[in-house]
Amino acid sequence: MTAPLPPFPAGFLWGVSASAFQIEGSVTADGRGPSSWDAFTKRRGAVKDGSHADVATDHYRRYREDVALMAGLGVGAYRFSVSWSRVLPEGAGRVNRKGLDFYDRLVDELCAAGIAPAPTLFHWDTPLALEERGGWLSRDTAERFASYASVVAERLADRVPMWITINEPAEVTLLGYGLGEHAPGERLVFDALPVAHHQLLAHGLAVQALRAAGAREIGIAASHSPVWAAGDGEEDRAAAELYDTLTNRLFSDPLLTGAYPDENLAALLPGPVAEDLKTISAPLDWYGINYYNPMLVGAPRPEAAAAPSGFGGIEIPSDLPFAIRPIEGYEHTDFGWPVVPDGLRELLVTMRERYGDRLPPVYITENGCSYGDAPDPADGRIADARRIAYHDGHLRALHRAIAEGVDVRGYFIWSILDNFEWAEGYRQRFGLVHVDYDTLARTPKDSYAWYRDVVESNR
Repeated sequence: MTAPLPPFPAGFLWGVSASAFQIEGSVTADGRGPSSWDAFTKRRGAVKDGSHADVATDHYRRYREDVALMAGLGVGAYRFSVSWSRVLPEGAGRVNRKGLDFYDRLVDELCAAGIAPAPTLFHWDTPLALEERGGWLSRDTAERFASYASVVAERLADRVPMWITINEPAEVTLLGYGLGEHAPGERLVFDALPVAHHQLLAHGLAVQALRAAGAREIGIAASHSPVWAAGDGEEDRAAAELYDTLTNRLFSDPLLTGAYPDENLAALLPGPVAEDLKTISAPLDWYGINYYNPMLVGAPRPEAAAAPSGFGGIEIPSDLPFAIRPIEGYEHTDFGWPVVPDGLRELLVTMRERYGDRLPPVYITENGCSYGDAPDPADGRIADARRIAYHDGHLRALHRAIAEGVDVRGYFIWSILDNFEWAEGYRQRFGLVHVDYDTLARTPKDSYAWYRDVVESNR
């Protein structure tokens, strides 16, 4: 038995997370239009287990059951995402009222259960109609996103106390357009940089639209990792610095300082960049950080071992000016990701030191782990001790960061349910609740009871 967790500050927000495409299913129900991920999952070999998300966990029809599970945890907030193509089937223009009605019902159900709704407006599922017109390579998509934000906020802002514009713009840029491992499957490498700028612009335009509609407490959920140099030599340090720039600072610097981290990099971006940066850097009420593990980066060397998991489980091409190295000496999740709890503390302290007063209050909008523990055949219990240890360690690291002066206001576990894990399909299980994909039965794991006790002990 481990010692009890230290108490967190009064008012600390405990939550759980999920995303529309990963759990909702019902991809053609009630007028929903197709998304880039619907198209991507139909490509042969795009998803490792050959699956799709047409049913996923059937949350669209079972949302009341899932909200009841959250209420059983006692969490204060649920971070979900809105399917853009469920609300605007063509990405712009005609509003699908039945799609909006679903989120209206979900928000009401959450409020009735005493759980604050925390919607994310974009969690990777671009409407296919917009993708076919250039997607995030087009500036028009940013403008369409702002209009979509207005539609959602006008319906929900009276009951939603916390808004997230975009989830992990780095992953959409690098995995979706740079390496082609996620939707839309483009392999543009550095020519994907406009995608980063247009997502950031979309965020800034959406902040304006949300505030105009009366929304409050607006932030973004950005993925960040500490970047460790693989060696002390100048080449390894330079490679790590470049990787840090492309995966961390390319996104946080414009949001928090109003400038890109490198003038040469800014020169590669489209449009009136200086004017756009004024929009991108509009003040935020809070900043969301998604953390999973550090990255060990060095100069590319043929003789050096590459990390088997690459970036988020993806192999990095060998012709790039940096290489991902395996992080040894730590346990690994079933996804192959190293478990480094203190990396969360390191990241938060680095962000505070880098941005100072420009860093608003922080929420950990995602932190989680994949372990494939199955129900015991005898009693059905799911004893996922490794997930408990993972979150226990990360919460202790988070508490240390708070003690060191980082203003962290909340923690959202990824995720409430096992779900469709993007290009991995159903091979990875992140949930506090097990889902039987044949019957769709939900079974809380031991980690569910553990998290319930954590939340209760911090009331």
